[in-house]
Amino acid sequence: MRVKIWMTGLFLLAMRGVSMAQTSPNGVIYVNTYKAIAIAEEQRSGVPAAITLAQGLHESEAGTSELCKASNNHFGIKCRDDWKGPVVYHDDDARHECFRSYACAADSYRDHSDFLRNGSRYAFLFQLDPADYEGWAYGLRKAGYATNIRYSQILIKFIKDYNLQQYTLIAMGKMKPEDEVALTMPGMAPVTPLAPAASPKDTLTVAAAAPEVSYPEGEFTINRSRVIYARAGVSLLAIANQYDVPLGRLLEFNDMQQEDVLLKGQLLFLQRKRRTGSIPFHVVQAGESLYDIAQVEGVRFEDMLEMNQLTPGVQPAAGERIYLQGSAPSRPRLADNKR
Repeated sequence: MRVKIWMTGLFLLAMRGVSMAQTSPNGVIYVNTYKAIAIAEEQRSGVPAAITLAQGLHESEAGTSELCKASNNHFGIKCRDDWKGPVVYHDDDARHECFRSYACAADSYRDHSDFLRNGSRYAFLFQLDPADYEGWAYGLRKAGYATNIRYSQILIKFIKDYNLQQYTLIAMGKMKPEDEVALTMPGMAPVTPLAPAASPKDTLTVAAAAPEVSYPEGEFTINRSRVIYARAGVSLLAIANQYDVPLGRLLEFNDMQQEDVLLKGQLLFLQRKRRTGSIPFHVVQAGESLYDIAQVEGVRFEDMLEMNQLTPGVQPAAGERIYLQGSAPSRPRLADNKR
């Protein structure tokens, strides 16, 4: 045990030395400003915090790029046809290109996660271990996120220089927040590390302040299953006919009883959902039901209940983990604090 502790101490000291030797003041400030959001987004979406922060550092030039300052766009995401929000025009691969614009940085971080989660060309990334940052970095380049042939190496270097992997491990519960090696530089004021009271569960309130997810028009995929987003008041029979799915099967795929029209907007799967999710677990957000989670993650409702030792009708507490790829170590705490 003493040998293990001694080796761990040497590792942390080595990482501290590397990060201080190869970081910039702007980069250190950037990481310390957005690390909590990146942790929360990993828990919500499955995108590793290390990858998110490395992309943010690179794409926004540590928050100093003209695009970032003009539009809070930290990840260089362009408008594309499905974007309905505010825009800004900026010279990039071509002159006067259309980029997404956000009210605040948290909105940009959330949209970045959803952009990857909902993009079919990035689906294979969510089969990787979140701790495999090299696999994610090379996968993003392979999927065409950026045209720079050195994009993967750039992200990997940022992760190593700024010791970003620790934030992925904190989000996964494999490292305690109080064990964070906080980034600092000579002449900078001391930085307060993530404290136990400001754990990843608590940081979810940052992401929760962002607007509701905006889904693409028409058919897309979640967890390798065909799905659409249908608005309130839409006839289920009309949807079944439009997508050539028997009404009974449509109801079965979505764990629904006989209904004529939707009472509220929701995701509707056009094929049977998967037994397991694309990420290890989902962190419950305020007001989110078990049914909501099953739909958002594309997991069969009854299988999700079984994995988490739950029964229909209970409400898990905000911040609890709902396991999606295997049995939970224990039943999650419920909203009324009962187990």
